Amino acid sequence: MASTILLRGSVVLLLVGLCLGIGMGMAQNFTLAPAHAHLNLVAFVLPFAAGLYYRVVPGAGASRLAVVQALLALLGGIVLPAGIAVVVTAGPHWEPIPILGSLIVLAAWAIFAVIVFRSHAPRPA
Repeated sequence: MASTILLRGSVVLLLVGLCLGIGMGMAQNFTLAPAHAHLNLVAFVLPFAAGLYYRVVPGAGASRLAVVQALLALLGGIVLPAGIAVVVTAGPHWEPIPILGSLIVLAAWAIFAVIVFRSHAPRPA
């Protein structure tokens, strides 16, 4: 379940990031480049890699904790870049949004670290 959430969610967010990048290129306005970069890394690369880990180590992705981790990872992957975009466009008084997003991301990946250290990869045949 966690692997499906992460793989599908991250691919949707990849498409959003690609569209944002294309839009910036068409407008030749790269103000949102930091948000674009964080969206692609934190909302696509990291969750997709975790989704693959959960597929390779099915026991790791079978727990409720893994589902919580997956949902937090995607939420943080949305809130952090959106917060960066708001700060860049509307000013520093919006900084609590990317701070919150950063803390959500940190929590998600700290949980992932716990899951990785608790899980055991299957032995090859």
